Amino acid sequence: MGWSATVLRAVAAIVAGLALYASFPPLGWWWAAPLGIALLVGTVADRPWKAAFGWGALAAVAFEYPLLSWTGTYVGAVWLFALLVVVLATAVPLALVPLLARLPGAPLWIACLWVAGEALIERAPFGGFPWSKLAFGQAGGAYAKLASLGGAPLVSFAVVLSGAGLWALVRSLRSRRRVVPLVGALVAVLVGPVVGLAVPAHPASAPGDRTITVAAVQGNVPRAGLDFASQRRAVLDNHVRETQLLADRVAAGQVRRPDLVIWPENSSDIDPFANADARAEIQAVTDRIGVPVVVGAVLRGTTNAEGTVLVQGPRNAAVVWTPRVGPTDQYVKRHLLPFGEYIPIRGIASLFSGDVARVVDFEPGTGTPVLDAGPARLGVATCYEVVFDGDVRDAVTAGADLLTVPTNNATFGDTNMTYQQQGMSRLRAVEHDRAVVIAATSGQSAIIAPDGTVLDRTGELFTPGVLVDTVPLRTTTTLATRLGAGPEWVLAGLGLATVVVGGLVRRRKGGAA
Repeated sequence: MGWSATVLRAVAAIVAGLALYASFPPLGWWWAAPLGIALLVGTVADRPWKAAFGWGALAAVAFEYPLLSWTGTYVGAVWLFALLVVVLATAVPLALVPLLARLPGAPLWIACLWVAGEALIERAPFGGFPWSKLAFGQAGGAYAKLASLGGAPLVSFAVVLSGAGLWALVRSLRSRRRVVPLVGALVAVLVGPVVGLAVPAHPASAPGDRTITVAAVQGNVPRAGLDFASQRRAVLDNHVRETQLLADRVAAGQVRRPDLVIWPENSSDIDPFANADARAEIQAVTDRIGVPVVVGAVLRGTTNAEGTVLVQGPRNAAVVWTPRVGPTDQYVKRHLLPFGEYIPIRGIASLFSGDVARVVDFEPGTGTPVLDAGPARLGVATCYEVVFDGDVRDAVTAGADLLTVPTNNATFGDTNMTYQQQGMSRLRAVEHDRAVVIAATSGQSAIIAPDGTVLDRTGELFTPGVLVDTVPLRTTTTLATRLGAGPEWVLAGLGLATVVVGGLVRRRKGGAA
């Protein structure tokens, strides 16, 4: 391959990766993802596997680097290790695409293989890091409603099917192949968006819905000028103050009294079970607003009456605080963020960044992610947990009629992380037919209807705000909720099986993959 052809492939790979990135918020150009896939498949389909791996890795860097650069805000260069992992998870399936490209129905098998790659990164290493699933860039697009049928894996499958179908369509037109392959390619391009648009949308409100008024409090975080201990206190004080102002507006008749108030993750970084002042402050404002407040609290290690250590490290908890009673229920985050809430391979990671020493390993929880929160059975996906299909589904199958994503995005500064997380939350709303409340310390908080529509959101980052909206409490179950990981396993299994078939065919023909 000459230098000019090499340069063209390099440019194509980079443009393809940037197109995938552009499909994610804040740009949200959902239609760019299938175009990027078409260009990417065209770049690797006729190459040996080593070359396909290289071009796939280049495209993955162009996609993942801008998407995940926020992860380095806290732990410095360690995030490059995470980047390497997700790049490999993209590049390895692409290295296998040449085995599938000449098989009948190639777009179908390529889409299944992509799902297999996403299924892997959902689970490994370190519990998985599936932030870059293509489905998460599709909220509000033509493919989004497919989530209610087969979850995020079906959405990603449909996007890749369209993109690979577009590649096959162009190839058929250029080679003037028979009508059947051309029609098949056209079907692959269109089936995803056509079915997605045809699927009935969940109504934002429906006859017979029970509804509640919910408030999301965004207290904001001091950005400079305070030592760490003082900043923790200031964050708690900020959320107390915003809730007090909400109570004043309710008393003045300016806003309807909420039935439930939700604070963000880490809104009380001071353990209210160990600190009497923090406990008294939370109780006082809860009594004043007169409804349960879900407090994001960091709970420190605990001992029993005999002094035996029960829990060694801190825990990231959502605690239901009830007027005139105190804490009545809690959920401890189960799926911790690697290199953020704990450091795997700490010895190796410390070689890349001195910031590793600042990270204290949290203890994961083990309970069901549902809280009895006043009138709601509140399903909790704390921050990072919203990216995991099973974590959100666990809440719904355990009886949640409302979902919340309490999050502390202040750590990641003025990055796109919060907007990407909002896109995921919108897809989860569609997937499970549940309203979703995002409460963020520094923004962007949002309230999302079951159809994925954003009912309300706060403005600029690092500003205080309160959202008050009426949302339905739903107990319906979508097909995606009932099927769980079934569609993912079927699609991934088909993709891997076809790789084996493609390898056997290539070997029989004496070709090199």
